[in-house]
Amino acid sequence: GEKEAMKRKPRDPKEGVFNKLMIQENVTSALTIGLVAFGAWFYLIKSGYDEPQARNLVLLLMVFLENVHVFNCRSEYKSAFKVPLKNNYLLIGGVFIAQAIHILSMNIPFMQQVLDVNPVSMKEWLLLAVLASIILWIMELFKKVKLLSGRP
Repeated sequence: GEKEAMKRKPRDPKEGVFNKLMIQENVTSALTIGLVAFGAWFYLIKSGYDEPQARNLVLLLMVFLENVHVFNCRSEYKSAFKVPLKNNYLLIGGVFIAQAIHILSMNIPFMQQVLDVNPVSMKEWLLLAVLASIILWIMELFKKVKLLSGRP
C-alpha cells in the first residue's frame, strides 16, 4: 500500500473503478505501447528483416514493454522510482519469471515451433530492453504533469 493513501481526498462513492484518471492512464500507456510496437515493426520491415524475424522481435519487445510497465502500475500518483522495490518481491519475481519463460521459449526447439520464435542476439535483446523503457519515461511524465496540474 501507499503510505499517503489515507491523506488523499476520498473518491466519490458513485465513481467507478475506471475514473477519469484511470482512463487517461490506460489510454496513454496503450497508445505508447502501440506506437512503440508499431514503430519497431515498421522500422524492422523497412530495414530488411523478414516478417518472421520482425514478428519475433516485436513479440519480445511487447513482453519487455509489459514487464516494464507493471512497475508504473504500482501507484497512480507516485513515481515508479519512489515506490520501493522491496514493497513487492512477488511482482519482481513474476517479472523475472515471465521474462525467463519467454527467453527459454526462444531457445527450446519445441517451443520455437509452437510459438514460431527464435533466439535473438544479445545486442538485439539489449536494444529492445532499452526501447521498452520508453513506457516508463512516458508514464513518469504523465504522472508529473497530472501532479503539477493539481489533478492527481
